[in-house]
Amino acid sequence: MLTVENVHAGYGPTSILQDVSLDVGEGEIVTIVGANGAGKTTTLKTIAGLIAPTSGRITFCGEDITRLRGDQVVDRGITLIPEGRQLFPDMTVRENLLMGAYRRAARDFQDERLEEVLDIFPRVRERLNQTASSLSGGEQQMVAIARGMMANPRLLMFDEPSLGLAPIIVSQVFEVVQQIAAKGTTVLIVEQNVYSTLKVAQRGYVLENGRIVLSESAEDLLQDDYVRQAYLGI
Repeated sequence: MLTVENVHAGYGPTSILQDVSLDVGEGEIVTIVGANGAGKTTTLKTIAGLIAPTSGRITFCGEDITRLRGDQVVDRGITLIPEGRQLFPDMTVRENLLMGAYRRAARDFQDERLEEVLDIFPRVRERLNQTASSLSGGEQQMVAIARGMMANPRLLMFDEPSLGLAPIIVSQVFEVVQQIAAKGTTVLIVEQNVYSTLKVAQRGYVLENGRIVLSESAEDLLQDDYVRQAYLGI
């Protein structure tokens, strides 16, 4: 479904990604793990059209999307749930969710999609008329995920969804990721919580200093001596 080939990207003169290649098959949960500053967020932003690569190629469902703008990438069916949630704090939860349905293919079905999303997030349903700023961190993360789902994406990308959350909420977030995938949405997830994300993913990539250094099944990465020492503290 998604193929990233030999991509270089960064911010102005600063190069972050160096020759990054990865692929995500339809229906998979694939994760990119690595330390803070490894280039994980830059990878997602480049796929999402928020950063233009200096070289390399990105294809989605057979189409070259390398030079598309962010809104054009969304129209192709790729949605990014950003790090830090980035909700509209003074808008209600309902208004935040409806903002997620701006993709042309989602607008005509936003009411039906809203009900589907709220079935997954009953707590969000209870908070529909509250402002986003009044919610707990965990509730805000659920709203951010629900807003991303409102676009009815084919590929949903998560950037550090467990960041700053209590352990019990982290478990709930990863359960939701599995539910989303089970309903047919492909998932690419970036995480520093290596153990939790590898437990739900089928495959994983390890990114260090802007380069992919390992690519294996999630199960093999959990057993890899280097991953266990560097990222799991074993």
